[in-house]
Amino acid sequence: MRQEKCRSLLLPGGGVVLAAAVLLHAGLMEIPATTVTFYYSAVFIVGLLLAWRFHSSRVLFTLLVLLLAERAMEFFTGVKLPYLGPGRVAFNWIALLLPLNFLIFSSLKERGVTPRALASQLLVIFVQSVFVAVVCRPGATEGSSLVSRALLNQHLFAWTKIPQLALLTFVCSGATLFIRALRLHSPVENGFFWTLLATFLALQFGGTGRIPTAYMATAGLALVGALIESSYFMAYHDELTSLPGRRAFNEAVLALEDRYALAILDIDHFKRFNDAYGHDTGDQVLRMVASRLARLTGGGKAFRWGGEEFAIVFPDKSTNEIIEDLELLRATIENSSFRMRGLDRRNQPRQTDRRKPVNPRRKISRSLRSTPSSREIRELSVTVSIGVAEAGTRNRDVEQVIEAADQALYRAKAAGRNRVEVASTPRARTSRSVKQSA
Repeated sequence: MRQEKCRSLLLPGGGVVLAAAVLLHAGLMEIPATTVTFYYSAVFIVGLLLAWRFHSSRVLFTLLVLLLAERAMEFFTGVKLPYLGPGRVAFNWIALLLPLNFLIFSSLKERGVTPRALASQLLVIFVQSVFVAVVCRPGATEGSSLVSRALLNQHLFAWTKIPQLALLTFVCSGATLFIRALRLHSPVENGFFWTLLATFLALQFGGTGRIPTAYMATAGLALVGALIESSYFMAYHDELTSLPGRRAFNEAVLALEDRYALAILDIDHFKRFNDAYGHDTGDQVLRMVASRLARLTGGGKAFRWGGEEFAIVFPDKSTNEIIEDLELLRATIENSSFRMRGLDRRNQPRQTDRRKPVNPRRKISRSLRSTPSSREIRELSVTVSIGVAEAGTRNRDVEQVIEAADQALYRAKAAGRNRVEVASTPRARTSRSVKQSA
């Protein structure tokens, strides 16, 4: 699981930025300016269209800001960065505003490409554009005095032409985006971080010219790649639990060899739990179980099968090799608890006084254990039943293995729940700590 998180953080954005750096500076090949121009144009045209099609206003306006910033620097500075005049003023202010824009757009809640979202964010971009145009008017030479003011010893920053204030803003923005990427594990959040890094490299190499333009295009490509990765993630992963979904499971079983085992896990009495505690608490249960499945031992990979059911695939394993891992998973879930965030008022009877809390003990079976806290139960836990089967002479096709595991799950339910049942044996396997429940 940790390897998957590292991979998702580094790819595709990190790979794109690294590939651009190697091609531009390793001397492996000379990239013509016309190729860079085509690369730049293709990235932003395709990126803006995809962001519009996928209804991602955050990506759309970040790409638009990058495009306007590069065009403004080229307009005011020409083919190379001057150290005086409007060109320098434009460079300084754009270097300060770009990371701030990244923070603004990355922190906004995604609301799609709606007229209201378009109006508010376009207004922000328009105000900044007018400001840059005013401070970079012909003859302006002192417009960047505030930005270019030295905060520390200038000799320490002789390696860069980016003003110290803008450099500090880049560092703070980069740290914020990196922490957000680590915390949220979202492809788009990862893309914002790598796009900011590529943008910094574009400014570090002058802002305009072949290499800066290539880095600016790479910044856009990192964000476009993150958008595509996010769409793939949404298609193949369950939004609630973040586990791979049914479509991912269907593709995973196609790659299985002749030897494998498959388990079906079901949360005991989940419908009654939802009826008593509400769907919000039910979602907490699903997320808790999914978090335990994500740390499953034995080489298995978990999938959200549907509803309160999960599927686990063990490539190149037999049931004897994984039974202890499944018992450990079952016991871990049984001994786990979570704190209620509050009752779902939508499930309270209409005739009752909503000022009085609904008794959360109502119609809950003994498989849903709880610990009282003051007037109402706050600590809750659940149990699961698991059916497992393996491929063999009796079950050759994946559909047959799934059916066998499903039948084993039904036997586990009929035998009292909170246990692991193996399809190849008539007697359920349970750990000594299993508590029988009706």
